[in-house]
Amino acid sequence: MTVFSAEAIAEAIATRQHLHANPELKYEEHATAELVASRLRGLGYDVSTGLAETGVVAILDTGRPGPTIAFRADMDALPIIEETGLPYASRNPGKMHACGHDGHTASLLLAANGLAGLHDRLSGKIRLLFQPAEEGGLGAARMIEAGALKGVDAIYGYHNRPGYPLGRVFAKTGPAMGGSTLYDVTISGKGGHASRPDLAVDPIFVGTAVVQGLQSVISRRLSPLESGVVTVTQFHGGNSHNIIPVAVKLSINTRDGSPAAYELIDRELRHVVTQICDAHGALATVEQQMRIPPVVNDADETDFTVATAIATYGPDKAGRIDTLPTMGAEDFAFYLERVPGCFFFVGNGEDGAYLHHPLYNYRDEILPVAAGMFLAIAERRLASSGQAVSNVSF
Repeated sequence: MTVFSAEAIAEAIATRQHLHANPELKYEEHATAELVASRLRGLGYDVSTGLAETGVVAILDTGRPGPTIAFRADMDALPIIEETGLPYASRNPGKMHACGHDGHTASLLLAANGLAGLHDRLSGKIRLLFQPAEEGGLGAARMIEAGALKGVDAIYGYHNRPGYPLGRVFAKTGPAMGGSTLYDVTISGKGGHASRPDLAVDPIFVGTAVVQGLQSVISRRLSPLESGVVTVTQFHGGNSHNIIPVAVKLSINTRDGSPAAYELIDRELRHVVTQICDAHGALATVEQQMRIPPVVNDADETDFTVATAIATYGPDKAGRIDTLPTMGAEDFAFYLERVPGCFFFVGNGEDGAYLHHPLYNYRDEILPVAAGMFLAIAERRLASSGQAVSNVSF
């Protein structure tokens, strides 16, 4: 089992809390990227900056032949007003690390420190990806376009998971997080006076029928053995008490647990919107704004990751999960579409606020757990002797 020194863990905690106090939104992670790059250069990594605007890539080349593996952390925060009252609460109004990316970044930096110490015992290359804009910015896709995955044989990453025992490491084979799709819908009718709806085609009335009808996509069209969600998140229309507007706009977010579920939801959503509008004499346009596929873990890499977790932390603190742990989306999915890998989870505690909540806080206790997983994966995958390097302290 890999053990970090108390000094290294204390530095990681200080880093995490500094990042939490200074959150930056997607593609604004300039100070975060500068801190990351400076630390990595100090550890002797070959560092590149400016990928996908604010991304950082660091390479550890052992100089010996072997595979190239990648570890990824995301760096961006969310546009949320923090309410934790913590001593290190956000100093940037309206911005908050409400998803734990501060912890993801700090844990990979802690791992980078340990990996540098293993340089002489490993064969191959390690690439560390510090990615911007996971939160709705398609940062992973842009990192790939910038060449971050070039030559990579396998990739690994993790997310903290509230609602699960603190520090428990687990992974799921196949779909492990949901796909997410954003739609903008415009319903065009015929405006008129509120006293004479018979002379108008009321898009608000039609829109409410669409909202209700969309619920049948999941309840009556998707198999109960599949996972899916359809949520209308915005409904805008009208600007006067006595005027029926010409049009309304809806924003819709769907979630799916597989490519097949996505195809059905996409098709049926468009069908429901179009048919209801047609029935009422209104016109509908449906535009897909963004698509993040499900996170689909490679079977062999998941077996390897679970085995590594159990070997590192024991069966009481690590294992496999068979049910989809969340319908939340993660753009790590784009990496897994290109190379095999595993996106695992580390429990953030069974109490406390959930992700994207103004009271959420990443638990510092799991920093060495997550970092230890990165080291253990590297040790087992790249050990010069073909055997894992064990009982190493940093």
